[in-house]
Amino acid sequence: MSQVAENEQSAVAADAGAGSFDGLRLRDVTKSFASFTAVDDLDLDVPKGSFFALLGPSGCGKTTTLRMVAGLETPTSGTITLAGQDITHARPYRRPVNTVFQNYALFPHLDIYENVAFGLRRRKKADVEKQVDEMLELVELGSQARKKPAQLSGGQQQRVALARALINKPEVLLLDEPLGALDLKLRRSMQIELKRIQTDVGLTFIHVTHDQEEAMTMADTVAVMNKGVIEQMGAPAELYENPASTFVANFLGQSNLIDGTVRGRAADVVTVDMHGIGVSVPAGRSHTDGDRGWVGIRPEKVLIGEEGEALDAPGNTIPGGVVTDVSFFGVSTQYLVRMPWGQELQVFEQNTGRRRIFRQGDKVELSWRPEYSFLLDHNQDATAGSQRGVDA
Repeated sequence: MSQVAENEQSAVAADAGAGSFDGLRLRDVTKSFASFTAVDDLDLDVPKGSFFALLGPSGCGKTTTLRMVAGLETPTSGTITLAGQDITHARPYRRPVNTVFQNYALFPHLDIYENVAFGLRRRKKADVEKQVDEMLELVELGSQARKKPAQLSGGQQQRVALARALINKPEVLLLDEPLGALDLKLRRSMQIELKRIQTDVGLTFIHVTHDQEEAMTMADTVAVMNKGVIEQMGAPAELYENPASTFVANFLGQSNLIDGTVRGRAADVVTVDMHGIGVSVPAGRSHTDGDRGWVGIRPEKVLIGEEGEALDAPGNTIPGGVVTDVSFFGVSTQYLVRMPWGQELQVFEQNTGRRRIFRQGDKVELSWRPEYSFLLDHNQDATAGSQRGVDA
């Protein structure tokens, strides 16, 4: 077979593979505005029926990605397919996609029932009453059907917007910071509600947010974006426990990142000299091939004890700490502990009542189990992910 024929056959096979995927697929998608690239050569697969979160700070490109899927922006290059169909240049109203925005965009002159029924009536669908009743039941607003949007709370309005979008049975529901306008308590209850609704209807939800808790509470898969690219993607627990970059480590929660020099590598463990103290990191949590790295440990994984106290975390014990700050949060206490090399480490301890709360100036020891630590590339900025930028 000639090389040309082989290339043609490979192209046909690739097209067949693309057509067989029934979820949302982005390939080599780039979006540039003049000299600024908001999304840079993005590849992404979102399986059908999943709850997927695009997480990142303002300006990372997540909203631009969502708008390209919705048809509100056209990619500079690349393709977007949904259920095997190329929708890259399709008009927004011709895409099997609906979007729920932060401001809900409800019709103030229509009652809740008619807001939800609007799409069906516009397309002259049958069984409008039955479908609207079912949808209002799903979002638990059946008793509010004849009220106007202004008579409802923010959380209720958000559920109306969801019902209005879901009744059209889209292949994908896009959620653009949908909880941003709600207060903290209501936002947390709505996180649970959104996940319940997604599970009940079984549709693909793509949720864009800068809120780490939102993404981790609701999504099956989280893609952490930064500067137009995906830094890391996976299950929430996987990203949190084993971040692959300093950006992910800092943006998804908080991390202590400590300068270290690699002293040895074995099949299952990497040994690191951390300011004269030998520590171990699982090989599967080492994300650098260099001689130096950032030893990472989450604050809640660090144990704190009296000077000389035996702590239940054999393997990595760091003496010589001094408490420099104490913040009481009710369920937990947050400490800053200055180490002998001058760096302040964060420690979160649950207030179980089993030990006293340390005071500023107390001498302490820290310890953590090696299996909770990770090692990151020293060439990366140790502060990456802790700053916020401007929306894109």
